[in-house]
Amino acid sequence: MFGIPGKPPVTMTDRAVRQITKLMARDNAKGLRVGVKKGGCAGMEYTMEYAAEVGQHEEIIEQDGACVIIAPMAQMFLFGTEIDFETSLLESGFKFRNPNVTEACGCGESIKFGDLEMPEAARNKA
Repeated sequence: MFGIPGKPPVTMTDRAVRQITKLMARDNAKGLRVGVKKGGCAGMEYTMEYAAEVGQHEEIIEQDGACVIIAPMAQMFLFGTEIDFETSLLESGFKFRNPNVTEACGCGESIKFGDLEMPEAARNKA
């Protein structure tokens, strides 16, 4: 685990907790797995998927019934991130407020991390 002992690597707003809890119940999932992969115009993209099981070395963050599972290769990129769920007239979705991001593309779907380098194993999966 990366980060500060006793401090969760990722936090969720109340809106995110409500949405994640709703999705977990609807799809009978143990949680939502969050990761990063190579892609997009800025170089990296967030990934989210339903998790039926928790893998070895995955970080589990539970908050008021919501469970986020962080893939091992994403842990160093996501430390300090706040996950929110926003709804507007045109769209709704999860938003990541990540202090590790140094650049984002205009569409907001692609990000870049300063000097952090994705480990070779993660690059091969992307």
